[in-house]
Amino acid sequence: MDTSDILKKVRKIEIKTRRLSNNIFAGQYHSAFKGRGMAFSEVREYQYGDDVRDIDWNVTARFHKPYVKVFEEERELTVMLLIDVSGSLDFGTSGRLKKDVVTELAATLAFSAIQNNDKIGVIFFSDRIEKYIPPKKGKTHILYIIREMLDFSPQSRKTDINKALEFLLRVAKRKCTTFLISDFYARNDFKDAITICNRKHDLVAIQVYDKSAKELPNIGLMKVVDAETGHEMFIDTGSRRLRQAHAQYWADRQAALKDIFNKSNTDNISVATDGDFVKPLLQLFAMRS
Repeated sequence: MDTSDILKKVRKIEIKTRRLSNNIFAGQYHSAFKGRGMAFSEVREYQYGDDVRDIDWNVTARFHKPYVKVFEEERELTVMLLIDVSGSLDFGTSGRLKKDVVTELAATLAFSAIQNNDKIGVIFFSDRIEKYIPPKKGKTHILYIIREMLDFSPQSRKTDINKALEFLLRVAKRKCTTFLISDFYARNDFKDAITICNRKHDLVAIQVYDKSAKELPNIGLMKVVDAETGHEMFIDTGSRRLRQAHAQYWADRQAALKDIFNKSNTDNISVATDGDFVKPLLQLFAMRS
């Protein structure tokens, strides 16, 4: 993809995702993801009903009458996007690849965050840390992130979610809001890592999937390729037994994933490549408000 094509795509995604974040998500994002706590704002004269624990004794002594400290919510957050760039994301049967949906989702969250004056950082991961973009503010930074998502070529096609979470724990010293965006096709167990990470940070898991993972189309003999290992094989999608086994595998896998999220107390949503991510995101925000 040449530079002009990338810039056109960046602009297209910016227009779409900024509109979503401005018109739909701004208020919901603010209430769903709170700041770190209360920050001192100013002092004012004591009024009947004020908490005596808020009295500023130094100012009170200076002016010979009681003054109280006024606090306001400390809104500024650091938001980290943990983005899966492994080979399995380079797939889609509905006109959009999983990685296209991931890019739009991440951009929408990023624009919602900067409206609230939050910093945004990104960790691209496969079975290794592919790229780390430290948290910063501003539209220029967001556009750089979108461009990287569009034009990034990972060194590996495999997945290791543990590596991403362990790296986050090393680089993020203060509590941050973290969106882990993946299809969660991981060959190793990440339950302990996600539990530890969610204790230190505010972790949200967003699963992106294609409808063919849920239900195989009946189109006869079909060649399938494992995007992460390159293994190829032919399957007969005309076989009802095969389609039922495929559907059962999906159901079992989703149940196991939900169990991990429930036991680690991790908020989560799922987004399909042939669907709209607006409704799931709004449900997520409402659930947290």
